[in-house]
This record gives sequence, C-alpha cells and structure tokens, in this order.
Amino acid sequence: MEETCTKECRMDCLVKTARAEGFFGMYRGAAVNLTLVTPEKAIKLAANDFFRQLLMEDRMQRNLKMEMLAGCGAGMCQVVVTCPMEMLKIQLQDAGRLAGHPQGSASAPPSSMSYAMGSASTHKRPSATLIAWELLCTQGLAGLYRGLGATLLRDIPFSIIYFPLFANLNNLGVSERTGKASFAHSFVSGCAAGSVAAVAVTPLDVLKTRIQTLQKGLGEDSYGGTVDCARKLWTREGPAALMKGAGCRALVIAPLFGIAQGVYFFGIGERVLQWLE
Repeated sequence: MEETCTKECRMDCLVKTARAEGFFGMYRGAAVNLTLVTPEKAIKLAANDFFRQLLMEDRMQRNLKMEMLAGCGAGMCQVVVTCPMEMLKIQLQDAGRLAGHPQGSASAPPSSMSYAMGSASTHKRPSATLIAWELLCTQGLAGLYRGLGATLLRDIPFSIIYFPLFANLNNLGVSERTGKASFAHSFVSGCAAGSVAAVAVTPLDVLKTRIQTLQKGLGEDSYGGTVDCARKLWTREGPAALMKGAGCRALVIAPLFGIAQGVYFFGIGERVLQWLE
C-alpha cells in the first residue's frame, strides 16, 4: 500500500510540474549540476584515492577500517563544492513550486526573508548567478554554505558506505591477466554501491534539502538547524517522511556513480591531461 502511494505521489509531482512549468521545468538546476558535478566527483574520487594511499601501504589490500576512514576523508573534502552546488540547485528547482502560492512572512527566518523578498527579476526568473549574488550580498559566503552541517552529515556516511562497498564488489571482477576489472563490472559495481549508499543516507538528504530550501510557503515550517528539522519532521509528518525520494535518489545516483567510477578507474582523465600536456 505504501509503495503504491509513493508511486502515485511521484507521478502526481511529475504531472503537476510539467503542467505548471512545462517540459523544461523538470530540468531546473541542470546547468548548476553540469557545471559543478564534474569537480565534485573529481574531488570525491581523488580524495578517496589520496587517503587510501596515505592510510594503506598497499592500495589493493582489503582493510575495511582504513577504507571507511578514507571514505570519510573524501566525504569531508567534497562539501567544498557540494554544499553551494546543491544550495543553488534546490532554489532553482523550487522556484516554480511557490509561483502561484503565497509565501510565509512571520514564520520565515531572517536568513530566508531576504531571498524570498528579493528583486522582482530574481523572483520571476531566477538563475543560479542571481541567486548566488543575492546570497553573497545579503549573507556573505555563509549564505552559499547554509546547511553545511547537514551536508557533511549526509556526504560523510555516504562515502563511508560507498567506497568500501565499491572496492569489494569491484575486486570480485578483477582479472588475473590484466589486474583490473572490466568496464562493465566496474560500472555495475558503481551502480550497486551508489544505490545502497544513496538509500541509506536518504533521511539525511531530506533534512539537508529542507534546511537549504530558503523560500517557504504559507504555513510551512522554518528550521533552526538539523536537530530542529529532524524533530519537526518526525513529529508532524512521521518517520516515513525521512525516506521520501529514496527510490528516485537510487535511480539517479546509480548510473552517475557507475559512469564516474568506470571513467576514473580506467584513468581516462589522466590520459586526457597527458594528451593536453
């Protein structure tokens, strides 16, 4: 019953978004993703490799504790790009939701009021550049890193789960002749590990998204931090709310990490840099 309801909710969201904002409304925030997802994945994968070399004498040896620690380091490094990227992406994706609805006033915190009450051009046709500029002008660099704590709480556990799981799955397909797994095996391993990690940290992603959503509709809650957000969400919407979007996250992250891990594993980036030199 719950699974049926979830599917119906997804379809309802898709249909309403398409009707209200058109086909391209479903791709809001894509430019931000395209611009920043490459450095984000590069930092994550390179940092994990660096910490593995630092913590393990033989990078190919199986040491779960060291692999988890290396993943922790990678998760901490990537938030330099992840936090502002998702901050801007969420505002762009959320822009159409409140277009025809009144916004909150008294309940909105000062940090979100400046954005919600921004210029008409920003409100009618937001862009990543305009949103970033307004946040920098009104709140400084801290505005772009709103929700940093929640982002760390999501990305560190994700990397702790993902990298050791991928390494062990990928190791199952290593060829004795080449010493490497095939691209297909690396791709599948990345997809599987990414899906498991994405679903596991979905509650933390929900909290991060709620905190980073600056514009509030009338009657919507504002949050004083991660703990306050978790308490209000649990009390008013129930524990099931913490798993909203788990299936969609798995569907998106699985191929993303499958491709990224396959490309990185075979050193395509290094070959391109060598060719440019």
